[in-house]
Amino acid sequence: MSRVVAENYSPSRDSFTVPFYTMDFTNNNHLQPPLSASSASSASPTLGQMLKRVGDVSREATGDGSDTPVHQVLELGSTNLEVPRSIPFVLSFNKLTYSVKVRRKFKFPAMLPSRNNHRLGAATDTDPVGGESLFTTTKTLLNDISGEARDGEILAVLGASGSGKSTLIDALANRIAKGSLKGTKTLNGEVLGSRMLKVISAYVMQDDLLFPMLTVEETLMFAAEFRLPRSLSKSKKRLRVQALIEQLGLKNAAKTVIGDEGHRGVSGGERRRVSIGIDIIHDPIILFLDEPTSGLDSTSAFMVVKVLQRIAQSGSIVIMSVHQPSYRILGLLDRLIFLSRGQTVYSGSPMNLPVYFSDFGHPIPENENRTEFALDLIRELEGSPGGTRSLVEFNKSWQDLKHSRKGGSEPDRGGLSLKEAISASISKGKLVSGATNNDAISPNSMVPTFANPVWIEMAVLSKRSFLNSRRMPELFGIRLGAVMVTGFILATMFWQLDDSPKGVQERLGFIAFAMSTTFYTCADALPVFLQERYIFMRETAYNAYRRSSYVLSHGLVVLPSLIFLSLAFSATTFWAVGLDGGLSGFLFYFLIIFAAFWAGSSFVTFLSGVVPHVMLGYTIVVAILAYFLLFSGFFINRDRIPDYWIWFHYLSLVKYPYEAVLLNEFQDPAKCFVRGVQIFDQSPLGEVSTSLKLQLLESMSNTLGTKITSSTCLTTGADILQQQGITDLSKWNCLWVTVAWGFLFRILFYISLLFGSKNKRR
Repeated sequence: MSRVVAENYSPSRDSFTVPFYTMDFTNNNHLQPPLSASSASSASPTLGQMLKRVGDVSREATGDGSDTPVHQVLELGSTNLEVPRSIPFVLSFNKLTYSVKVRRKFKFPAMLPSRNNHRLGAATDTDPVGGESLFTTTKTLLNDISGEARDGEILAVLGASGSGKSTLIDALANRIAKGSLKGTKTLNGEVLGSRMLKVISAYVMQDDLLFPMLTVEETLMFAAEFRLPRSLSKSKKRLRVQALIEQLGLKNAAKTVIGDEGHRGVSGGERRRVSIGIDIIHDPIILFLDEPTSGLDSTSAFMVVKVLQRIAQSGSIVIMSVHQPSYRILGLLDRLIFLSRGQTVYSGSPMNLPVYFSDFGHPIPENENRTEFALDLIRELEGSPGGTRSLVEFNKSWQDLKHSRKGGSEPDRGGLSLKEAISASISKGKLVSGATNNDAISPNSMVPTFANPVWIEMAVLSKRSFLNSRRMPELFGIRLGAVMVTGFILATMFWQLDDSPKGVQERLGFIAFAMSTTFYTCADALPVFLQERYIFMRETAYNAYRRSSYVLSHGLVVLPSLIFLSLAFSATTFWAVGLDGGLSGFLFYFLIIFAAFWAGSSFVTFLSGVVPHVMLGYTIVVAILAYFLLFSGFFINRDRIPDYWIWFHYLSLVKYPYEAVLLNEFQDPAKCFVRGVQIFDQSPLGEVSTSLKLQLLESMSNTLGTKITSSTCLTTGADILQQQGITDLSKWNCLWVTVAWGFLFRILFYISLLFGSKNKRR
């Protein structure tokens, strides 16, 4: 893969000048000389623009399509290259306020009347602002926060733990439920709607949520398949991924798996850069990051922020929270917001920190880290009686003074509206997630909600699931082993059952246990989605794919394994136990086992979408499946179930496959299960001699007026079904009902994802 632009030049920061390196695409090892400062400042192409040229040159070389104009070798150092100036974007937020209800902490002395205590309970650490009751009080997490972020710059939110850094990032990224957040957010002076923000932005969570068995390149390629439109060829998507790998500094780790606790993989810094790469694959205008340097050593943290600087210089707005940046990282930041208990105590450039605190009366000593000094001073003020109120008020007066010196002018946006700015960005290669540069009336109509149709999303999701499963064969192997061991035990325990009354009873026990086993072995599907839950929430939060696509793909991916498990269990038990029906009977037995696996898998999948923890989920699964078996009709016939519990009998998942196998086994009207003297086998008379049993039969014949001999058939399969109370449905109807249960639980799973995975604060 040809090397593209690795680092951009920042004309606003002379002490951190980084040269452009370019690649002649006709020679993979030829490195062009760096740009001069003057040429770099006048020509700063976006990442999307550079990638577009990479793709065009590649298509010309390979003959991929004839609609691409002929491009010459990309020489960014050429003075003849005319690059449109950066499209100005300004994200402004004004008076953001967010409060939550918290429980009061009651203390016994506080509940007793005294001169110093005039109310019940102790409030939380912050003073309540309203909405109080006997048991709750209101805690303000954000209080009147204002500021702005511009393209080409990094805005960092700093503060101690609990100061509101992550809350502010969530507020700006629209991760707080509508109605809970007060204030305004605008992009280029226009209110930023939720749908538009999802498409033009990306959010990198603090935790690296990645599939452990995929390589770095595969992880980014799947992100490209999700976020880049179908109209973009596979080769261009691959070129974009390769260029991004270069930009992120992951070339040496491209073929390495991500890894986890049990599999060695990439380092922590590389993992963090992969997480960033997933969310910038579509070159978003706004990038939010929640403490991207958390848990990294100083070198890895610096490399991550350096990558963010390049992303910002490509024409994006980068907003991140950071706990305590090092001196080197501070030099990469353009704007800072210091928070203390949800209030702004400083907002401005890092260069103004010495002047700001000097005017406040606490000058920063020379050769001391500015941010460390500021954070230490803020903590000291927080512990004082007056808190940081004086610093908050000083910041307001400082901001008013700075605003008055600028004459209150609006930020320069080049006279472009939001629609015009987005349209210009699309023409430069940004927002390639299906965006079109047309004459749409509103910006929303220019950018589609999703980059690809449902069937492409399903194909990519299925491919990723199969690949991930193929690299962890032990998961399916353990499940197959459990099914085979259970089938072997049942086959040897119920070996070749006869057609006697005892054989009938043993058949009933085998069928009930076999059907319940199919459901219990599905419990291992519980952790699958619980492990993927946060990856799913991250990907769907910004419209990588539809929830419906995930549900459909999830259902399709499990089918091959369920078919294999059903065939293995059916072949192990059917002929060994001596079940009836021949080949047609076996085929139906296989179908009902498969339907039971399908319903059980769907049921467990639905629970995984509702229950947040694995152990709690296992407890619920085992309990509910036990109830299903209890009400299936094996332990107590349907006619004997009390009326107030009969509804649970019809809800039992075990009932329908259990009855279907019974109907399949006892459907032959010519087959007899109790003949002559066998009628006494299930009674105390079963121990008497055969001659006495024949005399008893003769006596019964005389009494009933019907001749009963030792070969007379007294109980057929239909009689057994009647005794078991299985008269409502045919075996095929039981099969369809079982399959329908599976689809119902898949629909419920979708509903749980629709309403339970919003990933927003209340």
